[in-house]
Amino acid sequence: MDEFIKFIRGIIWIDELDLQLVLSRCQERQIPKGKLLLRKGQIASQYFFIVSGGVRFFYDAHDQETTTWVTFTNEFFTEISSLHSQKPSRFNIEAIEETKLIVIDKKDMDFLYGQVAAWEAFGRKIWEAMTVRMIDQILNFQTLSAQERYLAFMSNSELIQKVPVKQVAAVLGITPNALSRIRKKIR
Repeated sequence: MDEFIKFIRGIIWIDELDLQLVLSRCQERQIPKGKLLLRKGQIASQYFFIVSGGVRFFYDAHDQETTTWVTFTNEFFTEISSLHSQKPSRFNIEAIEETKLIVIDKKDMDFLYGQVAAWEAFGRKIWEAMTVRMIDQILNFQTLSAQERYLAFMSNSELIQKVPVKQVAAVLGITPNALSRIRKKIR
């Protein structure tokens, strides 16, 4: 939990008693590569922090998987559209490599938000940062060429090293062939 504590303290100031209360509501889990954390149709009920490893969000359409989001170490995530509304998820969430997680059940997160003012500030800051990343991704799709999007993605070395080309292409909104042409052109 040391990595998680360091992450929390990098975002907010929290006294030791409140920190221990937060940690008492957390569980550590090791997820093997390829295991689903959430299946399409299930209702999300947990928040996750990635200590090590990574996950991808994907959906199936027309007998084809489409990866929409990938995230790695030191990131919080959940399937918020399912968790918030308590409706079935439209996505699958899969570990793309051996992944160590800190897991907080929704009921525990709600309890912590109500009991620990610093934790409520932590949650607000985390979700604000996530919203900015999502807005950036939308703007990139609307304003950048495929090559420019790829170059921006290359700045995230984990993404390029750990995610198969087919999934990188899907996140970029292009075909694997188009990605191959872009990579050839850049070399």
